[in-house]
Amino acid sequence: MCANASSSTRRSFLSTSAACAVTVAASQLAAIGSADAQPGKTKRADLPMIKPGTNTSFVSLKQIEAGVMSVGYAEAGPANGPVVFLLHGWPYDIHTYIDVAPLLGSAGYRVIVPYLRGYGTTRILSSATPRNGRPSAIAVDMIALMDALNIEKASIAGCDWGARTANIMAALWPERC
Repeated sequence: MCANASSSTRRSFLSTSAACAVTVAASQLAAIGSADAQPGKTKRADLPMIKPGTNTSFVSLKQIEAGVMSVGYAEAGPANGPVVFLLHGWPYDIHTYIDVAPLLGSAGYRVIVPYLRGYGTTRILSSATPRNGRPSAIAVDMIALMDALNIEKASIAGCDWGARTANIMAALWPERC
């Protein structure tokens, strides 16, 4: 299916590109799962059980200038762990991941949960910057955030608009995701 991406219409190109990205992502996840199932390979530690709704806030929020934005974000886990970005959707915010972030952090991941454009403490720095909530603009913001935090590569996950943004990041910057 990925080899037929030469269609002349933008819509079919984008749908083919999205299908290719999903296929690549699924094959990579399948490879990770099958590698974990290899005999003699150590099994990952089980995550601690938590009761959903017990966490009501993040320990602290941070703020950093990244590209055209000042991005507010929560962080969990060790600073040297493999990085995971969790991107919320509309009309939700970072609290979508209030129970997930500590679980991933306790498993050794460095978890970054940014407020996307128009949410929380994230602000556009210049009045000359167009106000744009498209997932493609948010993807550029997230790459700028990765640069500002000196993160070369991360696992990207999201829901709703956050999932679309993650897909765009994977399609346009596969080396970063």
